[in-house]
Amino acid sequence: MNEFRFYSKLDLTVLLGRRAKNSRQLLEGLRHVPDASIYFHTHKFLLQYHYVTPVPPNDFAQWALLSLNDDLLGERLSSIDVVQYGNLGDLRASIMKVVEEHVEANGSRRECPPGEEFHFMASQAFIVPTPIVVHTLQEFAAHLEHVSLNSLYHHMFDARLRLGRGENDFSAWFRGIGKPELAEEVKKLDPYLHTLEGLRKRLAVLVRRYA
Repeated sequence: MNEFRFYSKLDLTVLLGRRAKNSRQLLEGLRHVPDASIYFHTHKFLLQYHYVTPVPPNDFAQWALLSLNDDLLGERLSSIDVVQYGNLGDLRASIMKVVEEHVEANGSRRECPPGEEFHFMASQAFIVPTPIVVHTLQEFAAHLEHVSLNSLYHHMFDARLRLGRGENDFSAWFRGIGKPELAEEVKKLDPYLHTLEGLRKRLAVLVRRYA
């Protein structure tokens, strides 16, 4: 099928009933929470702070720095480059390795103040179709500037990692309509280095180049 329909999404934040007051409890939580929680705590900033580049660090790093007051752990968690991971299992393993090594080397005596515990959450996504359907690169470029940031986020981030498709929806469609060079250029885009509006503009430039 040559058509591409833009989808958008609505997110409902869900409390998982698990919390941590020290690094050992954080590690235990990381072992047991679903992948949706790992995705939520490492990617929500990308949409909340879509106008900032680079985006703030992940929730685990923020909590370690600001609530646990553990600069060493916070800096190591901040240094994890989420863009290099193609699946959430590998991302979880890397986060766990950092926390586990920290606990082994430093223990877990440091605790956050009461009321500042880390609460594990996840996001339940509701994917909804938009009326925007395109059949050509020209139509794609024309409509790209009108789709919502939620739609752009869904097709660029959710599809690749949370849904485990290995590449974003746009590059997959470009490949399917016989534009493999464009597909590769879009697949190689590092969306974490752009604001969402900047990403929209870069996509438009690439699409028009091949249209």
